[in-house]
Amino acid sequence: MQEILDEIVATIGQSDDRGQVANYIPQLACIDPNQFAISVAMADGRVFHAGLSDTLFSIQSISKMFTLTIALGKLGDAVWNKVGREPSGDPFNSIVQLEHENGKPRNPFINAGAIAIADAIMMGHQPKETLAEILNFVRFLAEDDSISIDETVAQSELKTGDRNASLAHFMASFGHINHPVDHVLGTYFHHCSIAMNCQQLAKAGLFLVADGMDPVSKKRVVSSQRARRINSLMLMCGHYDGSGEFAFRVGLPGKSGVGGGILAIAPGKASIAVWSPGLDEVGNSKLGTQALEKLVQQTGWSIFGH
Repeated sequence: MQEILDEIVATIGQSDDRGQVANYIPQLACIDPNQFAISVAMADGRVFHAGLSDTLFSIQSISKMFTLTIALGKLGDAVWNKVGREPSGDPFNSIVQLEHENGKPRNPFINAGAIAIADAIMMGHQPKETLAEILNFVRFLAEDDSISIDETVAQSELKTGDRNASLAHFMASFGHINHPVDHVLGTYFHHCSIAMNCQQLAKAGLFLVADGMDPVSKKRVVSSQRARRINSLMLMCGHYDGSGEFAFRVGLPGKSGVGGGILAIAPGKASIAVWSPGLDEVGNSKLGTQALEKLVQQTGWSIFGH
């Protein structure tokens, strides 16, 4: 595995087209796109990594997988009264479908859906309490209490989050938001600003490798059925309107973030985290996707067969 990762880093390093950083969030716009990292956490506890795998980055929408998991734990299938389970086919910050579908987001991974999930898990609590719960859950999964929120990124998002505020207010007009919109948005922007490195992120995804149980600690995180459902949603919706292309090229459930990270799950095999800040035209890490495609080609880990 180490040889495969070293080869991927060497190959990726020669690429001239690294995509574009997320320039609509000022704090992300100034990140050097010439960075790359990959970590693979195996089901047997071994962790392999290459590149800048200990460099922290903003996980952004990858955090939506963690908040969905919390929401399912709190609400069970009642979550699906708040968000749907279908791919959107539209950009992650689109308001068009909300208007056609009476303010109910298509899935929990587009921005509107994740805002609705943030509202759902607040349950009358203040943003700080909810964020502490989210952060503690991520720390528990990664077995690392040093993980924190990048407040600079969060403030950058708050100042430039007019589109997300529009989505939240639009949903509120249909009665789909139960808490003050400002509180929900503060929670949402801050959980998207959790900073992790690839080693931490790969470990945090391990529970989805082994049917809801951390294969190393043997602690059950979610039921096996729920783990499969989270994986299925990541496969269908985890890359916005690029989800079909990701499934076609990589063949693994995955969740991307505009910070350049991708968490991918090879069920029964490994949790993989990649990071490269340059994004493709639909907002997914360009080199990260290429790296995962190469990894799957060499390991045969596609869920669709060797």
